[in-house]
Amino acid sequence: MNNDEQQSETPAVPPMSGQAITSSHVTNLPPSIEGQNYNPQLRAQMANEPGVTHVGRPIEPASMEISDDLQQKHEESKRLFPDLNLSKGEYVLMKLQRHPLGLLPSVGITTFLLCLLVAVWIMYPVILENDTTGQLPNIGTASVMIMCLGALVGIFGYIAVWIYQRNTFFLTNESVIQEIQHSLFSKHEQTVSLGSIEDVSFRQTGLMQTMFNYGTIRLSTEGEETTYRFHYVANPKHQVAILNNAVEDFKNGRPVTGE
Repeated sequence: MNNDEQQSETPAVPPMSGQAITSSHVTNLPPSIEGQNYNPQLRAQMANEPGVTHVGRPIEPASMEISDDLQQKHEESKRLFPDLNLSKGEYVLMKLQRHPLGLLPSVGITTFLLCLLVAVWIMYPVILENDTTGQLPNIGTASVMIMCLGALVGIFGYIAVWIYQRNTFFLTNESVIQEIQHSLFSKHEQTVSLGSIEDVSFRQTGLMQTMFNYGTIRLSTEGEETTYRFHYVANPKHQVAILNNAVEDFKNGRPVTGE
């Protein structure tokens, strides 16, 4: 029996009332063909069929009923996190920020440079007395220059700390939202439904992460197998347990409590 005969014997999805029957490769082709390896990617490509209705959907779906308690939680989350795109009835259960230890390089470099400038300012009169070339500026001019350099160092240090702290991870009753701040003018947001998450794990590497109990959370999704990572998470084992419970509750139809 050839492919055309198999397609004709496989019934198509019944159309909605008033909908004309349209032939569909996806609904007519069997999931596998005997003696051949059926390519799932080919089936995905065939799904792009304009004019074919695979699943009926009412034009005006019934609105979802939301309890007063759920609506109150939703409004509270909208007030606390106005930048998040929360759907109707969605609210934030947990907010994670990066471990403060990750600020050590930025704060350390900024502190070192400021201390160096202060030391130069204190020692400048001695340096000026021993200057034989006479090309160094006077104390007043040097003080202004050192203060301007100190202000620049402080501003860049503040920006580095601000960028670090802007990286946040949210767990809601429907999804996981990750806000990534790459630089002062570069950021992006990732949103993954709890139903699409296949695996949640964490990783701790090295003495520092083990001693101070921080690490990296890893989320992998179904389908395209996309991986999302959030670094410098405090107590990652506990956070992963909460995320795993939320995913299991969501997939099994139980209320997602974040506990």
